[in-house]
Amino acid sequence: MQITIRKFQEDDIPYKVKWINDTNNNKYLHYDLPLREDKTLQWFKSLDDRDDRIDYTITYSGKPAGLIGLLNIEFESMEAEYYICLGGEEFRGKGIASIATDLLIKKAYKELNLKKIYLYTEVDNIRAQKLFEKCGFEQEKLLRNNLFYNGKHVDRYLYILDVENYL
Repeated sequence: MQITIRKFQEDDIPYKVKWINDTNNNKYLHYDLPLREDKTLQWFKSLDDRDDRIDYTITYSGKPAGLIGLLNIEFESMEAEYYICLGGEEFRGKGIASIATDLLIKKAYKELNLKKIYLYTEVDNIRAQKLFEKCGFEQEKLLRNNLFYNGKHVDRYLYILDVENYL
């Protein structure tokens, strides 16, 4: 079992569209659904001019298995927001997400010099919270009515990882 992360490529667009449109994956994702390949291609082409995010494809034994990356990268404050989405059920329960997260954190430190990585997760996304805590993120606080999505207010937790203490 080999798990790697590599830069998101144009050839990954069909995977992203499939995974994000999958109701088993998108319950806690806040996309304007359904995701479409043509719009995702436009998004992908816009990435070349940006330095505030980095997107990777997780691979499992050479096969695309999910998405992971950093958003809202702030070089001055040396912090960024983390995200992850595994592909189908065949990739769950194998340790892929925790290994990919470890790889991303190490890249964030070595290549981007980030000191803090944070994330938001809905309060009832227990599965994700277990992953984040296993990977060293600490629950910082509850953010009530933090997001308005699909016509309702959503409570979320803020998690933070001190990268230097992680390594």
